[in-house]
Amino acid sequence: MRVFHFLLPVVVAGLAVLGAGCKRESAARGPDAPLRLGFFPNITHAQALVGNAEGTFASQPGVGRLEVMQFNAGPAAMEALVAGSLDVSYVGSGPAINTFLKAGRELRVIAGAVNNGAVLVVRTVKTPAELKGKKLASPQLGNTQDIALRYWLEQQGLTTRLDGTGDVQIFPLSNPDILGQFLRGGIEGAWVPEPWGARLVAEGKGRILVNEKDLWPGGRFPTTVLVTTRQVLETQRPRVVALLRAHVRLTERWQEDPAGFTTAANAAFGQLTSKPLPAGILQQAFSRLEPSLDPVPQALATAAEHAKTLGFITDANIDGLVDLSLLDEARAGAAK
Repeated sequence: MRVFHFLLPVVVAGLAVLGAGCKRESAARGPDAPLRLGFFPNITHAQALVGNAEGTFASQPGVGRLEVMQFNAGPAAMEALVAGSLDVSYVGSGPAINTFLKAGRELRVIAGAVNNGAVLVVRTVKTPAELKGKKLASPQLGNTQDIALRYWLEQQGLTTRLDGTGDVQIFPLSNPDILGQFLRGGIEGAWVPEPWGARLVAEGKGRILVNEKDLWPGGRFPTTVLVTTRQVLETQRPRVVALLRAHVRLTERWQEDPAGFTTAANAAFGQLTSKPLPAGILQQAFSRLEPSLDPVPQALATAAEHAKTLGFITDANIDGLVDLSLLDEARAGAAK
């Protein structure tokens, strides 16, 4: 049986303090307690959308009773994970890195899910230099796209400051608000994940100035990863491995039948949001997403260095963040 919870975003303040609470809650849970899985109603969480809608996770042998928890932002999911009220979650690479570094290195990335799928869409400018004096937006201060935008601008010789006095002003706005401001001409552009990039192009007549995949070696960077905690691995490892088997099946299905999986993901997205994506936007958005079990550890390390360069974190050492031993177990089990 699947139980649904809808949680609003909360600030990740005091995550290091919550580490002990995570252990207390996990230790108090009985063997029949549900395994709690978190995800967002985003197409960059496509495996979660389809797996939840079709019951793939809940029906996977070994998972047992499953409780699905829907979140609206990475910080909220990561606070729940570290506090011990969530066991496994799909989340962006930025919140995963931030939580690992600020919450006692408790977090573990156990698989990749989606790579790529972020773009800088603009209204009028043709070159990076023309962005000087312009207003841009990102989905959240210090999130994955915000760091990518600020670091790229710095590489172009353009400064950004939190007080708005830099060469380029960056406003943290929710993705729907970004679209609204773009349509009204309130911002020149935004660095956003899909499907918002495709929507800015289709609905706002924008153009892609930067496809982020072009900035990374091999054209790959992790957008969504699957994470858990050390405490959960100590107490629930076989169930997490079973859940990973379902994740592997869903990822392979996407790789083998991208058109069919895209349709299924959009149907699930529409069930949760009541607004399935139009066919054109759907195809454009999914054309920039890569299903992948590889969380691209080197790109995670580079992203941490970028965040440190920008002053969002003081320590960029993420040794121990990635643990793919469970994925190896899941793949071996799936092959039998």
